[in-house]
Amino acid sequence: MTVSRLMKKLFPLVLGLLVAWAGPALAGGKVRAFVSILPQKYFVERLGGDLVDVNVLVLPGANPHMYEPSPRQMTALTEAQVYFAIGVNLEDVWLPKLADANRNMLVVRTQEGVEKVPMAAHEHDGEQGAMHEEQEGEEHEHGILDPHIWLDPVRVKTIARNTCAGLVRIDPGHKAAYEANLAAFLKDLDGLNASIAQTLAALPADKRTFMVFHPSWGYFAARYGLTQVAIEAGGSEPSPRHLAEIIEHGREMGVTVVFVQPQFSRRSADVIASDLKASVVPLDPLAENWKDNLLHAAAAFDQALR
Repeated sequence: MTVSRLMKKLFPLVLGLLVAWAGPALAGGKVRAFVSILPQKYFVERLGGDLVDVNVLVLPGANPHMYEPSPRQMTALTEAQVYFAIGVNLEDVWLPKLADANRNMLVVRTQEGVEKVPMAAHEHDGEQGAMHEEQEGEEHEHGILDPHIWLDPVRVKTIARNTCAGLVRIDPGHKAAYEANLAAFLKDLDGLNASIAQTLAALPADKRTFMVFHPSWGYFAARYGLTQVAIEAGGSEPSPRHLAEIIEHGREMGVTVVFVQPQFSRRSADVIASDLKASVVPLDPLAENWKDNLLHAAAAFDQALR
């Protein structure tokens, strides 16, 4: 048995002992919250302000698809009063263990009510792998639903409402403050959506396709009339044949920029960029300063596609 498998097996027992040792939560302190990814920290802090203390499971630079909590995080989880889930892969493995071990912890699934579409795939053999808004709510047998819902400001409004409801449930005494913060945040989201739409509105119809390694930006692309072409195939590095298809497609599109994210290898992206004489530009879908990051992404796409 590997160390990783042993840790997963023993995790509920160890965490349960730590919960018993930690004892009951102190009254009158901040709400102790845990989230899966950094953008959620931004959301919870916008809604909770000084009333919340937020810990993040997936640390900066880590791959959320292949993450395991550290011993220090395990200890912090024993003191968590609420866990805000968002539907990323690691939650399928760890949330049942966490909820079983720390039964005093409220689990709020902030993705509930958010329409999802299948993950985008590379376009080949005449099949369009990009996402379109009319596909929303459909589950295709040949693909998993895209979890990157936090990259669409409109979908984030649902995430925010669910997060606020969770805060009110765990801390009803500050309901008015949470709901006031929610109203302000929803207004900011409308402004952000309008700003990004304006930035990208002037792009011509034949200049709205961009290339990325991991297909994180599908919801963003669909919201603002763009199309992403993914290098990664089914969560894996592309085969030589697939790589050749992508390079040919890139030439047809006139690609000058290939976007990568720091959580994944950029080896294939470098090969493609070299063949296309294109630049490789980092773009992080998991950045903590969520609002500024989306504005930065919009500017990067606008510059790359002109």
